[in-house]
Amino acid sequence: MKVAVIGVGAMGRNHARVYSEIPGVEIVGVADINGQAAAEASRRYGGLAYTDYQRMLDEQRPEAVSLAVPTADHHRIALQVIQQGIHLLIEKPLAFTVQEGQEIIEAAERRGVKLMVGHIERFNPAVIALREHLSSGELGRVFQIDAHRQGPFPARVRDVGVVIDLAVHDLDIMRYVTGSEIVRVYAETQRRIHTDREDLLSGMVRFADGTVGTLSTNWLTPTKIREVYVTGERGMFRVDYLTQDLYFYENAVANGSDWTTIQVLRGVSEGRMIRYAVVKKEPLRSELESFIAAIEGRIPVPVTGLDGLKAIELAQALVTSGLEHRVVFI
Repeated sequence: MKVAVIGVGAMGRNHARVYSEIPGVEIVGVADINGQAAAEASRRYGGLAYTDYQRMLDEQRPEAVSLAVPTADHHRIALQVIQQGIHLLIEKPLAFTVQEGQEIIEAAERRGVKLMVGHIERFNPAVIALREHLSSGELGRVFQIDAHRQGPFPARVRDVGVVIDLAVHDLDIMRYVTGSEIVRVYAETQRRIHTDREDLLSGMVRFADGTVGTLSTNWLTPTKIREVYVTGERGMFRVDYLTQDLYFYENAVANGSDWTTIQVLRGVSEGRMIRYAVVKKEPLRSELESFIAAIEGRIPVPVTGLDGLKAIELAQALVTSGLEHRVVFI
């Protein structure tokens, strides 16, 4: 399969690298307005280097493209790629606005091309394992899900704040692992270092099934933190995205007991801690292999345009809440 990458900055470079490692995939072109970046990616991973992505599409005619440019450019470039009948993976977020995202989805449907959104955390082996454990009912009723995504300010980001850049990951994962939709949000946001957009989020979300979610997201923490906690009747799961580890902290009182009885008579107490054996794999490799498999018709598109659109809707609701100091209903 002939593939190309538009935008070979921090993330696009990795797309080119992984494509070059997948059997049966040939990189035919890499494009970036930074000619030096394009030339370096071409030299290391293959394909011709371009500063004009439209020329690359016309000359190389790839079957699939990864789009990894600034969010503000997603809409314009995505529509041009789709118009040429090329299957498209767009790095998250899908678009800058809900309206732009909707137009991308509709264009892909009209043209009959596969559209996938790069919500990479869905392909983290620890997250996949967490979802399997939750789906099997091992935690019992879920009460709360808490996401911590913090670290230093990334110089690559200029067009969006921390909510659109980072919190979309956790909003998508919350929907993915709980299987429930968010019905209202509230946020406190601040601008401390990133002068144009928010760089700190303390957010709260409410799910249709009653689960409560919290998000602690910033570009102000000197060390990188990527964790999610899910608390329920039988204990708590913890995922470390960076190490791909999954832990379970047991509520000893709930072990084999009915929750109603526990709630009335005994409460919660500390039990065993289990570290599950999770087979490690680079999430981006899994993501791009899934993209190729979806194009070939072997699997459905795992992260659809509608998934990406919902993440934007929720993220923008959090931004609105932070600016207007009010609860936003979805």
